[in-house]
Amino acid sequence: MNTLEEAKQAVIDDFSLYDEWLDKYEYLIELGKGLEPFDQADKTDDKLIKGCQSRLWLKCEKKDGRLYFTADSDAIITKGIISLLIGVYSGRTPEEIAGDDFSFIVTIGLKDNLSPTRANGLASMIETIKCFAQDER
Repeated sequence: MNTLEEAKQAVIDDFSLYDEWLDKYEYLIELGKGLEPFDQADKTDDKLIKGCQSRLWLKCEKKDGRLYFTADSDAIITKGIISLLIGVYSGRTPEEIAGDDFSFIVTIGLKDNLSPTRANGLASMIETIKCFAQDER
């Protein structure tokens, strides 16, 4: 597994391949299509991320001192955004996640290119991932 910094740089590099945000959205949609299947039984209210415009379920499991995330959403762009975050943070230690500033999101310009409600959802996703990490430290 690559380091957290390498994973974040890979996302930055991937996004830099596209000049237009329409192409970046298409890339996010493709990422979302690659999410591993999410068990219907896990689509419970306690796994819903509050503050998202769409319904987004996020599950966290701790194995061997690392956190693993799975998710699903009823909106394709939201699936792409959470897929991006899972790709970077799943399999990391709680300390790595809790100590990270998630600044690569600013670097790729994602927050600035989302609608205000989607940007709030992104902030909620990040906060939820950080909370999982804090709780498991």
